[in-house]
Amino acid sequence: MTDVVAALRERLGDRVDTDPAVLALMRADKSGRAAAGTPLAVVHAASVDDVQTTMRIAHATATPVVVRGAGTGLAGGANAGEGQLVLSMRAMDRILEVSPDDLLAVVEPGILNADLNAALAPHGLWWAPDPASRAISTVGGNIATGAGGLLCAKYGVVRDAVLGVDLVLADGRLLRLGHRSVKGVTGLDLTSLVIGSEGTLGVVVAATLKLRRLVPGHARTLTATFPDVRSAAAGAAAVTASGIQPSIMELMDAACLAAVHRLLDLDSPVPGRAQLTIQTDGAAADAEAEAIAATLAAAGATVRLAADDAEAELLWTIRRSMHPAMETLGTTLIEDVSVPRSALPAMFDEIARVEREHGVSIPTVCHAGDGNLHPNFIFAGPEVPPEIWDAADDLFRAALRLGGTLTGEHGVGVLKSRWLADELGDDQWELQRQIMRVFDPAGILNPGKVFAT
Repeated sequence: MTDVVAALRERLGDRVDTDPAVLALMRADKSGRAAAGTPLAVVHAASVDDVQTTMRIAHATATPVVVRGAGTGLAGGANAGEGQLVLSMRAMDRILEVSPDDLLAVVEPGILNADLNAALAPHGLWWAPDPASRAISTVGGNIATGAGGLLCAKYGVVRDAVLGVDLVLADGRLLRLGHRSVKGVTGLDLTSLVIGSEGTLGVVVAATLKLRRLVPGHARTLTATFPDVRSAAAGAAAVTASGIQPSIMELMDAACLAAVHRLLDLDSPVPGRAQLTIQTDGAAADAEAEAIAATLAAAGATVRLAADDAEAELLWTIRRSMHPAMETLGTTLIEDVSVPRSALPAMFDEIARVEREHGVSIPTVCHAGDGNLHPNFIFAGPEVPPEIWDAADDLFRAALRLGGTLTGEHGVGVLKSRWLADELGDDQWELQRQIMRVFDPAGILNPGKVFAT
């Protein structure tokens, strides 16, 4: 394996990094789970040629490669361990093109979400995917996991906002997938196949993104406080059933709300209360906010419209501080299931049941506009104990029973691979494995992730 590092150094020089401190960082992502052992080296790619060179050498030597962006994932999908190379895309962060007339941009994968939208704003444009980690997550990482975020209920997820990708295969060949036109149905949709594939099919080196014009008018933010989380979930379902489409609708249960208020040194919320935080935008923002407020009041909520931008910003800071607040409670397994929106109350009933029957604490935040829940399993110590996995197993199966899915936006990675066949079924699970082998016959791209067995 030292020959691999030497070969890379001969071609790429100081872009090949073997600093022990850097290698240690590559073992884990924001999930807190770490791979066994230490990777061989990190290649800090600066160009497509760097990526192709790395993959050609890795392919010739049968060396596993883990592609990594900012390391903000929550499923262990970018964690690298013993005998593996890390191909870091973080330095490839340029905007290659912005076309306001065609509402598209071509970008390299290492650019951060927030930096991209800051650069697009002067053009009157934005890219809609809006993960809570937007200040620190990369577009390439978003594509790898099929990320969503707060705004996706109205404006779609990453899959809805990517027209094409440039993809380097495991053997170093470069493919240009997708199109620049609004429509395009020639052949199979390989772009959509790559989105959410978690680095198992190839290395995304550029993406053609579908942009939107900045939404006109002034956004309105409101909160609705309910006596318990189930009634808050029912209130969210009532908003969905009303036909009004808020741009954001987020639900925080009592444990989440209390932890965030402590973290931000705010007044303690009323014990047991759950909160919906909702944003409307566009020309009808005021009228829609008022209509949603009436719907929620009828559902038993105490409703407040934010008085000004400062109050609205505080409310969204509260929501976006969820994960740091969970870290104050202990070690956290941050999970990600989705159910049909009408099933949200039933899913919160299941979470309460799992808490009772397994004796665990599961503070939960929810993208209530699209039914995507993030249950957080709190425990002590660095490793997930068996009783937490038992509780998680129970919760995952409950989501599937309600017509849901194991992951809405975090991906499978290493944390959920054992349940993948339960959702897909044996035939589809094997078909997907066969597709992966077509792209990467030698199995060197992100081995042990997604399809771990």
